[in-house]
Amino acid sequence: MKLKILAFGITKDIFGASEKELELQDGLSVGQLKDILEKDFPQFIKLKSYFIAVNEEYAEDNQIIIGTDEIAIIPPVSGG
Repeated sequence: MKLKILAFGITKDIFGASEKELELQDGLSVGQLKDILEKDFPQFIKLKSYFIAVNEEYAEDNQIIIGTDEIAIIPPVSGG
């Protein structure tokens, strides 16, 4: 499946763009997507945390992704 991933903040810098399209296997879980991102873009490992949103909702690692899902990477946020 072709998956378009939206990136924000530091994750946009890691991709070098505000979105990235990846060709991935069908039936991929959010946790597997994180593993792929960390392998292909090792800078993700250096982040203290980041979240994956599927269709504008935070997703658990076991959630399955389908090709029509909107995926976004939410970087760590600091503030006071």
